[in-house]
Amino acid sequence: MIKPVHVFMLVIIIACAVSCKGKKAAKEIKEPTTTFIIKKDTAQPTKDGTPVRPPIVNISDSFAIKYTVLYMKDSAASSDRISQKLAKIYGTLLPEAIKKQQLKITGAPIAWYKTNKAPFFFEAGLPVNKKPGKLPKGVFVKNIGGGNAVTAHFYGPYSITHMGYDALADYIKSNKKKRNGTPYEIYVTEPIGKDGKAIDPYKVQTDIVFPYQ
Repeated sequence: MIKPVHVFMLVIIIACAVSCKGKKAAKEIKEPTTTFIIKKDTAQPTKDGTPVRPPIVNISDSFAIKYTVLYMKDSAASSDRISQKLAKIYGTLLPEAIKKQQLKITGAPIAWYKTNKAPFFFEAGLPVNKKPGKLPKGVFVKNIGGGNAVTAHFYGPYSITHMGYDALADYIKSNKKKRNGTPYEIYVTEPIGKDGKAIDPYKVQTDIVFPYQ
């Protein structure tokens, strides 16, 4: 199972304050009613035996929200380089492309991680209100959601989001479901408050989505 690299995501999400309209639109999107919900704490001790405060992982089995996503593909040789590239994609490249196409951002940033070790391959996107007539160079579009999916509503530091992936993998296996497509993450809550201070990571929501058949 692919487990993405997340230690750099704080910088990325901060760079995602792309527009007030985008933020308002994201808040208006409501998740479909879930058919099943469980709560699971997945704390594991560190190598030196120090206890780790468990994340809050609420797993819902329902339909994934439909999105039309404009995204860019890239790769990097290190985690630091990924941070720089994703901050640029979310902070300037995609917002500029969306503005030129006269589109509106309709949700929170979304990311797909293809590998968890160097070289890192990833895709980073922003949901928009419609497919553009002509795509700028280096920008792609895809539709996601609308089908069955198991989602982990994860509250905790980005560095331990792998626990959310583990919980989802256990759920998929226990319920004899078959994954369908690449998992993706939706960064629902920004980690920096209006006052410019960091929010308690256990109040920051990241949705990890596993589509399944």
